[in-house]
Amino acid sequence: MPPSRPQPRRFNVDRLRVEVHADGGALGAAVSTAAAAAVADAIAVRGVANVMFATGNSQLEFLDAFMARPDVDWSRIVGFHMDEYIGIGPDHPASFARYIRERIVERASVPPRAFHLIDGLTDPAAEAARYTALLAAHPLDLVCMGVGENGHLAFNDPPFARFDDPVDLKVVTLDAASRWQQVGEGHFPDIDAVPETALTVTVPALLRAGVDLVAAPEARKAPAILAALTGPITTECPASILRETPHARLFLDTGSASRLPPSV
Repeated sequence: MPPSRPQPRRFNVDRLRVEVHADGGALGAAVSTAAAAAVADAIAVRGVANVMFATGNSQLEFLDAFMARPDVDWSRIVGFHMDEYIGIGPDHPASFARYIRERIVERASVPPRAFHLIDGLTDPAAEAARYTALLAAHPLDLVCMGVGENGHLAFNDPPFARFDDPVDLKVVTLDAASRWQQVGEGHFPDIDAVPETALTVTVPALLRAGVDLVAAPEARKAPAILAALTGPITTECPASILRETPHARLFLDTGSASRLPPSV
């Protein structure tokens, strides 16, 4: 029998529930369990679960665990993702649509009922209108997301994040921290190769879901987590708004929680 994992440390910061796990594998397994429960609850109530997924390296261990679960009924899931670079097509190595296709859609035990992908090659205003209409028609039951190194949620970077955004999807100019993160994660060879603009789901649309599960592993996220949990609630650290979101859960590992004071 494999050794049992140590129990996570659990605490609240304002209205946000936080868990600190021993490592990324334990974190991913915990998010997977919570996501499967949220999907099952939505299916039990309405027969379908509308789920939005993040991309990026922080989601890999969660997705590996989630996609291996035999109890997730993909035939009843309508999927969405959060953002896409403008000017990048679905076959580009760094495309988020490609990430979703390869890491979720093609690995599902059965095809999802539907999976709606953001098109980075079409007219951005038209694409924003199309995706906004889809989100209105499919109210989100679950959002699985991460936290950027600059504290962003999706591509809502500090210069452009709004907690009262009047739209659900918008065009943003990416700040340098977001673009460097993409280079650091190995998605682009250098910052000049990273597009400067993207389409992103906005903060209010992300937090409108019935459940928000936020996976933020790795020590490189520690400064953002410190700011989000101990600093002011401000768009200078967009993730800080999670502290006002009682239906959200933030999952950390020892690396990402390493700068938190003992009193938290």
